[in-house]
Amino acid sequence: MAYDYDKLYRETPDALGAPSAAFTAFFDRLDARGLDVLDAGCGQGRDALFIARMGHRVTGVDISPHGIRHLLAAAQREDLAITGIAADLTVWAPDKDYDILLFDRTLHMLAAPQRRALLTRCLPHLRPGGWVLISDEQRNLKEFRQVFASQNGDWHTDQNSRGLLFVRRG
Repeated sequence: MAYDYDKLYRETPDALGAPSAAFTAFFDRLDARGLDVLDAGCGQGRDALFIARMGHRVTGVDISPHGIRHLLAAAQREDLAITGIAADLTVWAPDKDYDILLFDRTLHMLAAPQRRALLTRCLPHLRPGGWVLISDEQRNLKEFRQVFASQNGDWHTDQNSRGLLFVRRG
């Protein structure tokens, strides 16, 4: 990754601003609490924190140790159910299953083979009835749909436009 997010997170609190509007809208209409959510590429936790505030358990993974430190400090202050993992997503793999896999403008930062591999590694860890929420470059959505098509199971697309791909596992 060319940009030094660790330096950005070290020097700038809340560097990426407010949670993504598309994800806040999704979680606002979600009729469930206590779900296990993976936030891959969580940074300082702009999405992870609001999701945990809604009563979900969040695992945030990011390459930036400073981002993870900020995430965990905020979670501790608010007594939120967040686990933070500093890891390189090009080699990291989940060690548990999730109800929601969230990729907020993370996948496009990886080379095409790496982003396909990450998504492919994560999908088997999505529980039946679970969701994959992707916000990324519009040009990458076709590639992500191909990954879903290559997987076993029944996948239903809920949203597929303007750089958003929301898919539910049957």
